[in-house]
Amino acid sequence: MRTTAFRTLMKSEFGELRAGSITRDHVFADLGGRTVEQAIASGLEPQRIWLAVCDAFDVPPERR
Repeated sequence: MRTTAFRTLMKSEFGELRAGSITRDHVFADLGGRTVEQAIASGLEPQRIWLAVCDAFDVPPERR
């Protein structure tokens, strides 16, 4: 998955404003105590980041 696809999924699932807030402000234990933006900057695979977001926010399996 590319970062652009990840960002599209975030906006689809959470809306543009909330997606932006989640990526900047929410710290995920599954991402090593990093925000989404920090995880992307550190080189983590966007698919792994997406799954961590899905787990944290209970995204239904059919939308993962």
